[in-house]
Amino acid sequence: MESMVKRTQRDYGLAFKLAVVEQVEKGELSYIEAQRRYGIQGRSTVLVWLRKYGHQDWSGQSSRKTVEFAMGNEVKKVLTPEQRIKELEAQLKAANEKAQLFEAMIDVLKKDYGVRIKKAFGQVLSQRLVEGLSVSKACEYVGISRQAYYKRHQSQQQKDEREGKIITLVKQVRLRQPRLGTRKLQHILSPPLGEIGVKLGRDGLFNVLRRARLLVVPRRAYHKTTNSHHRFRRHPNLLKDGPSKIVPTQAEQVWVADITYLPTAQRFAYLSLITDAYSRKIVGYHVHDSLQTEQVSQALKMALRERQSRQQLVHHSDRGMQYCSTYYQKIHARHGITCSMTDGYDCYQNALAERVNGILKGEFLLQRPANLQQAALMVKQSVRIYNAERPHLSLQYKTPDEIHRASLATI
Repeated sequence: MESMVKRTQRDYGLAFKLAVVEQVEKGELSYIEAQRRYGIQGRSTVLVWLRKYGHQDWSGQSSRKTVEFAMGNEVKKVLTPEQRIKELEAQLKAANEKAQLFEAMIDVLKKDYGVRIKKAFGQVLSQRLVEGLSVSKACEYVGISRQAYYKRHQSQQQKDEREGKIITLVKQVRLRQPRLGTRKLQHILSPPLGEIGVKLGRDGLFNVLRRARLLVVPRRAYHKTTNSHHRFRRHPNLLKDGPSKIVPTQAEQVWVADITYLPTAQRFAYLSLITDAYSRKIVGYHVHDSLQTEQVSQALKMALRERQSRQQLVHHSDRGMQYCSTYYQKIHARHGITCSMTDGYDCYQNALAERVNGILKGEFLLQRPANLQQAALMVKQSVRIYNAERPHLSLQYKTPDEIHRASLATI
């Protein structure tokens, strides 16, 4: 029967027809291949047999789709059910291998990299990233119950709502203090969070800010404004560790002074500061466009005008020529101020003044002012917020104004 002998319709017995139908329905041959193999005349003869004797539904098949087209030499096959089954089995095998690959990758992400797969699973379902995928089927695929999914989904919604309230409060504080640290934020936010029934510790706030990308990134900058190589008189360091070290016990006993660089859009500007060493309050400041002694001394004059006590005062600074000049020293003499200076150019010997400079520039003066007038206004507003609103870790999270007022009230 396998010889390529042409036959007429009389040669096709019922047994032959049934044998051909059986081979085709088992997927051993397509009916086009059977027609060629057995020399069956007519393009649709085998298809007629299949419709008449077959056990499957061949009524929707058209012989027109299975013949060779002369134009373009195209051949389109209509697969038998057995052939379709084999094709689906191959696809299923590939899908299983792909699923195993992704499951292995997920295990590695969970064990080696700590990736939270359940959170991603919830996002896929809530955002409907897989069209037509039901919650039941998705839970079945990942091996969790629908109850567990809905419970976690509800918990995540509550967590997101809670974090949204926290972020709103954080942004309100950051409007005035853009780079306030997380520990100080946690202290400031404790009362308002308590009012809305939210409990949040320091580490929890760190996690919330990290997820919201609101953690403060430290900035480092260095601009030298001190010239200690000059002919003017220098004074000993009265704040240096030793038996004669002066340690302030109240406000307005020790002031520290420094000058820092302040960039503007037009030209260089400088900021002179006088800070109370006990309360950390900025008691005097001045923005100027040169390093002339008369300009630098304006900060000290402002501090003296606002001074409320007449106790002995020490003025500590670096060995810059402005502080050592005759003009500046005469101000000291006129007000009975004792002068103290660092031993050469060592920023750690005037650490408090350097720290206050860094806070103002690193947390408040973030935008570059257009000119000297804008810079002066920005400094004035920033100093007011620093003194009245910013808590200090070294002051047990109190503000400089609080400590300064409380100290002077005891005098």
